Amino acid sequence: MAEIKVKLVRSRIGASPAQRKLLDSLGLKRREMVKTFKDTPAIRGIIAKVPHMVAVVE
Repeated sequence: MAEIKVKLVRSRIGASPAQRKLLDSLGLKRREMVKTFKDTPAIRGIIAKVPHMVAVVE
């Protein structure tokens, strides 16, 4: 299965509590932090809910 890198490009300050929980589930705590995940529909769904805060790094 392919892997996907997700980068937090915008600060969590000012984000709603629901968005913060999504970022916590990805393990993204600080700006510019990058994590690698398996490319699954669940991960894609989380990214789709906070597209203004994260970027997919290839």
